[in-house]
Amino acid sequence: MSIWELLLAFVVVVLMLVALLANVLVLMCFLYSADIRKQVPGLFILNLTFCNLLMAVSSMPLTLAGIIYKSQPGGDQVCHVVGFLETFLTTNSMLSMAALSIDRWIAVVFPLSYHSKMRYRDAALILSYTWVHSASFPIVAASLSWVGFHHLYASCTLYNKRPEDRTQFVIFTGVFHALSFLLSLVVLCFTYLKVLKVARFHCKRIDVITMQTLVLLVDIHPSVRERCLEEQRRRRQRATKKISTFIGTFILCFAPYVITRLVELSSVVHINSHWGIISKCLAYSKAVSDPFVYSLLRHQYKKTWKDIINKILKRSSINSSALAGEPHSRNLPQLNE
Repeated sequence: MSIWELLLAFVVVVLMLVALLANVLVLMCFLYSADIRKQVPGLFILNLTFCNLLMAVSSMPLTLAGIIYKSQPGGDQVCHVVGFLETFLTTNSMLSMAALSIDRWIAVVFPLSYHSKMRYRDAALILSYTWVHSASFPIVAASLSWVGFHHLYASCTLYNKRPEDRTQFVIFTGVFHALSFLLSLVVLCFTYLKVLKVARFHCKRIDVITMQTLVLLVDIHPSVRERCLEEQRRRRQRATKKISTFIGTFILCFAPYVITRLVELSSVVHINSHWGIISKCLAYSKAVSDPFVYSLLRHQYKKTWKDIINKILKRSSINSSALAGEPHSRNLPQLNE
């Protein structure tokens, strides 16, 4: 193996381990906290977490084996199943992110009617659509034998080995990425830009009230005034940073891989195999970033983790104190004697 291949194999191992750990943490928070389970977005996050976990235990290990052995790992049946799952899980995770953006759009733009517009039943219907949508493309690809080991990406994915099917495969690939990546990106941009518009409007209203208050309070200390102005600046930047993170990570992780898949359909452009694996690793990195972007860095999940850690530490301290007290209690009769 070359230095590049060793480096890429190491990257896949790191992505796989971090994705497993981070998504398991999200799942533990979901199971521990009743408040998280009650929230409608929790269903979308749970679905996204399961997609990321399955990706980490199915597609990533085979890609690692493909990089190391430079050939198809396992038999054709295993590769077909993993390729089917890879297509299904990638599409499902994209649509889950779009569903989360729709939920936040309704919550921010229509706060008074949110509970009537986004109920558990509505969330279940949206998830049902994402599953049907995500399963339709790999079913068609599997029925036409367009799933197999692709050396360019060292993974089991969509792949056409028959030259006579090239035109149909090009159309299928274009429609697939248009209705998965492009559709999700359009929904993300539309909803989050609407959310940003509302957030900026509220920030302006708060800024006006704050400035009026500062003008009236002529005896206020300069340091307090400076802190108020600094909080204004942070408030304006907070919504922009969050929305930029949601859209930016989606584009950064998926766009290189999707563009590479589309460019690959042209026989004119030659794509380096190392770049193919790098673009695949970028797509895998979404399974690593999602737990932090959508869950673990939020206040509610931080609080849940503190509760879990405190509970574990409390149990361990009780057990240690019990173990320390046990020999003492055994020695009591001897002392009495």
